[in-house]
Amino acid sequence: MQKPISITAVVSISPLGTTLEKAWESYQNNTHCITEKSFQNGNVLVAEIPAKAKHDIEVLRQSESKYKSLDDTVLYAIYASRQAVKQALWNGSDNFGINIGSSRGATHLFEKYHKDFVISQKAKTLTSPTTTLGNISSWVAHDLQTQGPEISHSITCSTALHALLNGIAWINAGMCKRFLVGGSEAPLTPFTIAQMKALKIYADYNQSYPCRALDLNKKHNTMVLGEGASMICLEAGEPKNALATIVGIGYATEILEHNISISKDAKCFQKSMQMALGDTNPNDVDIIVMHAPGTIKGDLSEHKAIKTLFKNMPALTTNKWKIGHTFGASGALSIELAVLMLQHQKFIGVPYIENQKTPDSIKNIMVNAVGFGGNAVSILLRKK
Repeated sequence: MQKPISITAVVSISPLGTTLEKAWESYQNNTHCITEKSFQNGNVLVAEIPAKAKHDIEVLRQSESKYKSLDDTVLYAIYASRQAVKQALWNGSDNFGINIGSSRGATHLFEKYHKDFVISQKAKTLTSPTTTLGNISSWVAHDLQTQGPEISHSITCSTALHALLNGIAWINAGMCKRFLVGGSEAPLTPFTIAQMKALKIYADYNQSYPCRALDLNKKHNTMVLGEGASMICLEAGEPKNALATIVGIGYATEILEHNISISKDAKCFQKSMQMALGDTNPNDVDIIVMHAPGTIKGDLSEHKAIKTLFKNMPALTTNKWKIGHTFGASGALSIELAVLMLQHQKFIGVPYIENQKTPDSIKNIMVNAVGFGGNAVSILLRKK
């Protein structure tokens, strides 16, 4: 890190709700947000945004004629971005930068438009502009009436944290003073679900906790998809309204053994965490919010990487047991959990993990994310 970068707002729309207060309230109980939803081939376990949030998104969709043709990924991003800049006390005239990514993009519209094309052999007029990945940041910029740089990208499940890295790079380069970063995902569609099931990593039966993320003894893959968006406001320095300070960033990509896998000891995570630590003593890291997707190999490999790097293991946690895996938005939702724990000085653990380590105090939290392609990101946050 060349200089401190602060988080002055973090807002999401997720299965936890639409405000930091609602999210923290939900984290106080051990109830998960996973339910069954009917798809073409039967019921599937998913984590949906709550009814009130769905209503708010529908109100947003109807609020402007052009918004009626947008995918939920864009509307989720617009909704969360409005609240984030308001919380950070930004104005559109500040011309802040925007980098919002998505692993899958406009899944609902892609599937709808392709189904129509198969039947009619003609594409609808708005097919291309409404399914282009770049339209997420563009529409957010339109909605907020800001004219700073706009960037959209997909780096699979580490997308949101790569957006954060990019925002930091722009600020450190002196090219922008403020950046709105995050991820948005609406993957609860038949074809997306079918893709995950084809990989044989999806939870296929219900139990008290369908997604057993961070359970290192599980015998079945238990990944469950969730939906949502999370936006983070970044500013140079340490302003008075800062929620947390970013003191370390790390990233790495490893040579793949398989199209979807990382190595057994997650060398990419070892490198990204080491880079994020910088001069920080590993013993000073109180908590790691793991990527932990709920798959056998994914959870074990990340845990091995942590065990290799940290001789004194920090407290470990994840939120995927509660809200599922939100693909490109997941890293930003993990940042939200980290910020909440720093603010409230309370550790949020995983309810089915026995003898889970709990930190005495919370000053430094590391957040991990990785996706297909072995592209890991680690972010080190410190209490303001």
